[in-house]
Amino acid sequence: MTNTVSLERDGHVLLIGLNRPHKRNSFDREMLADLSRAYAVLESDPDMRAGVLFAHGDHFTAGLDLVDVGPGIASGESPVPEGGRDPWRLDGAWTTPLVAVAQGWCMTLGIELLLAADIRIAAAGTRFTQLEVQRGIYPFGGATIRLPREAGWGNAMRWLLTGDEFDAAEAHRIGLVQEVAEDGAAALARAREIAQTIAERAAPLGVQATLASAHLARERGEAAAIERLRPDVAALFASEDAAEGVQSFVERRQARFSGR
Repeated sequence: MTNTVSLERDGHVLLIGLNRPHKRNSFDREMLADLSRAYAVLESDPDMRAGVLFAHGDHFTAGLDLVDVGPGIASGESPVPEGGRDPWRLDGAWTTPLVAVAQGWCMTLGIELLLAADIRIAAAGTRFTQLEVQRGIYPFGGATIRLPREAGWGNAMRWLLTGDEFDAAEAHRIGLVQEVAEDGAAALARAREIAQTIAERAAPLGVQATLASAHLARERGEAAAIERLRPDVAALFASEDAAEGVQSFVERRQARFSGR
């Protein structure tokens, strides 16, 4: 555990908790660095097959602490410490699935953290706003790239260009979140359930190949992804996990995957 981000291993799932609740989990430079280090653990530890990003306290995050972070941003300072990964997950391919959970206020950076995750859950009372345009700047952590892709141009521009607040029902309607739970505790429980399903029931090599194929299609186009489909699945069929998958089917039991 770092000063502002908690880490807990639950089997093959890494629980990453934003832990600055007295400041509504607003991000200063230390917290950005701590999240960067946590993501490095998620990506580098071979025992971790899925991650859950959540927040301690009543709020996911009030966004960036601009008084602390602003001067560094203006000078071009990198928030990524040595050995860390980009807290906005914009630094290339990621191989470990991440489920993110929002509750309370989910402001600016909070929306971008959700968009950077693979699966998103929100509590019913969550309030969202991407209000950078009301502060004389614009979203620079991926919202201008990812929200139009996820929500469609008009839905994205409705919220990016106004900075207006919206609720969990609207976030679900536009695809920012995949599920809405009753409250924060239920949202976290659901995220952990999904992450455990990925970690315990899905073959790690198959999950990595699925993510890689989807990323390739999005970044380089369908033709590039299609070119890799058969070679990659042929390689997977030669793995121990594929053999275990077939055997578990024959024996009508849950597979026990090793990641080999």
